Amino acid sequence: MSYLYLSNEPLDLAKIFSTFHHPAAGGIVLFSGEVRNHHQGREVAFLEYEAYESMAEKMIAKIIEEARQKWELHLAYCMHRLGRVEISESAIVVLTATSHRKEAYEANRWIIDKIKHEVPIWKKETFTDGTSDWVMQCDGCTFESEFSEHKQMHTEMSLPLHRQSHNIFALYPHDEQQQQ
Repeated sequence: MSYLYLSNEPLDLAKIFSTFHHPAAGGIVLFSGEVRNHHQGREVAFLEYEAYESMAEKMIAKIIEEARQKWELHLAYCMHRLGRVEISESAIVVLTATSHRKEAYEANRWIIDKIKHEVPIWKKETFTDGTSDWVMQCDGCTFESEFSEHKQMHTEMSLPLHRQSHNIFALYPHDEQQQQ
């Protein structure tokens, strides 16, 4: 069973972990990307995320499917926050379950890296001094010019940035039926 969520609500890690189990899974990895209080020597007050939601959903679904095939995942789950996210809250959660822990770790890391580098989700950091910056979803990368072009194209095309709370997509409905 695989699910994709985009949410404006805080992510409940305990609920997520307790909800997703599979009897054949010997390794379950839950990654939580949390908002830290600093970035590049500056104090962060909070983050805000925007997404081109329909495209983000399709791209994450494709990434999850690729991971499912590559690592023979029993479960794959991803939830990404949109809107304002406070310090210490989870901005993204990825859960993977396989028969063995090594594959669960590898798949989880691969999924988060692909999402961070390829999915149209934009992050804005607001600092304690009141300033804010849009930043790329790439640790250590500086793609400001490329990001500006994508953001400009996004704005010019008037793509909707409406918020949808707790959209769930069963990517493998046959698995869901088997669990019932």
